[in-house]
Amino acid sequence: MSDLHYFVADWVKPSAEKLDVDVCIYGATSAGVIAGVEALKRGKSVVVLQPGKFAGGLTSGGLGWTDHGRKHVIGGLSREFYRRTGKYYGKDEEFLFEPSVATKVYDDLIRESGLKIHFAQYLEAVQKVGKQIAEIRLTSGLRVAARVFIDATYEGDLLAKAGVTYTVGREGNSVYNETLNGIQMKPMHQFSHRVDPYMKEGDASSGLLPGIVNEDLSLRQGQGDKRVQAYNFRVCMTDDPALKIDWAKPRNFDANLYVLAGRWMRGEKDNYNDQLRGDSTLPAKFDIFPNLTKGGHHKTDTNNHGPVSSDFIGANYAWPDGSYETREQIFQAHVNYQQGLYWYLANSPDVPERYRKAYSRWGLPSDEFKATGNWSHQLYVREARRLVGAAVITEHTCRGVERAEDSVGMGSYGMDSHNCSRFVTIDAEGARVLNEGDVQVPAAAYPIPYRAITPRPADCTNLLVPVCLSSSHIAYGSARMEPVFMVLGQSAAIAACQAIDAGLTVQEVPYPKLREALLGAGQILMV
Repeated sequence: MSDLHYFVADWVKPSAEKLDVDVCIYGATSAGVIAGVEALKRGKSVVVLQPGKFAGGLTSGGLGWTDHGRKHVIGGLSREFYRRTGKYYGKDEEFLFEPSVATKVYDDLIRESGLKIHFAQYLEAVQKVGKQIAEIRLTSGLRVAARVFIDATYEGDLLAKAGVTYTVGREGNSVYNETLNGIQMKPMHQFSHRVDPYMKEGDASSGLLPGIVNEDLSLRQGQGDKRVQAYNFRVCMTDDPALKIDWAKPRNFDANLYVLAGRWMRGEKDNYNDQLRGDSTLPAKFDIFPNLTKGGHHKTDTNNHGPVSSDFIGANYAWPDGSYETREQIFQAHVNYQQGLYWYLANSPDVPERYRKAYSRWGLPSDEFKATGNWSHQLYVREARRLVGAAVITEHTCRGVERAEDSVGMGSYGMDSHNCSRFVTIDAEGARVLNEGDVQVPAAAYPIPYRAITPRPADCTNLLVPVCLSSSHIAYGSARMEPVFMVLGQSAAIAACQAIDAGLTVQEVPYPKLREALLGAGQILMV
């Protein structure tokens, strides 16, 4: 059986073991691996628990075209990671890399440090004594006690089970006096012409096509809701005949999922010029790795682009608070949708020839993701739960209007939210479908406060959260980048070690001493 799953009950092997360590890290994401390496360097006993079978999260899971923002604010072990990737390509550093190279770099870091990762460990319960986590129990039966815990998951599962305050979805603009939060109608990744939303064109009684909301959300601009931005897989593709695996039609192919794509593409002007990026309407963002262009053949990190693409809009709302079984269903639905999309675009007669020609050129590389059928093991969970901590970063933080004095790292990528929903609107000409939620606005280079990775003291005093950090939806759209997660993972580990050494809660760690240690580790805290 391929390991292309989020959760399989048979992966979990019963255990009666109890571990007692200084630092327990839940989640072997990029942040989790870096946090573990750093804590070990500082002489602490460490265990990493991974709810899955692979380490490295999105960085090893297909996101090789790194969303780095301003490189000069990336320091510490995060920058070391990109220097190590550079060595594979004979360069000083590299932010554009194959998934297999990222995996090798993480494997090297794990091996060199002696970091121990327990795979297929899914959190079941958290035992607290007062405001401290005393022990966690995994579904395998494994129990882990620790002085400090770090939640490095994309979902915030540990913080949630620990009873820490969190939020899901989009705040209304009024909550933090923002302008880019809540429901947003923007021109990017939007339908450029009228597309009918009904199963049978022009017939409202036939019902809406899958994934379309029967509510005109354009009337609720700036209002909050519980929707989260769309997920997808970052797909490594190739046009090298020696590596290329042609698109296969999924066993559960549902043609109704792609009717909207066909209608939109048939309405586009015939301006495809056989250049990979020459047609802005091509429904994907092909980023070619420059290190790998040989004899006219390439590898890519392919992402969502346009109004109908690899983002499975509206199919992920149950993920953040969902059970492991629910997430497995959502995971497989995303695999099925996206693989089906590529097959459809390359083969369906409903697709104009220019698109079929473009997608037939590409396929999956046989030398990537060998354990998972050449498809990424990591769903791009762009946003799930978010901590509501001692400080909340907002649009004002990202614009540089508010600057924290207790910086543990910096963000700089633009405020970037993918579409959150697809809806029907009716005007004098009839019904049409529109997308909403996409925001792309530049950000300043801004410090991320220590208080944004620590819970409120009343919630928990020995937990750090470097991934699902405390932020508004739109600010998270800037901070949620892999280099930043690695920076914050390292900073969280250093703070954890200082809390342990001084017998303090994580909130009591004196910032001047933490700052000194962070700078000594090469972190960039202010520019």
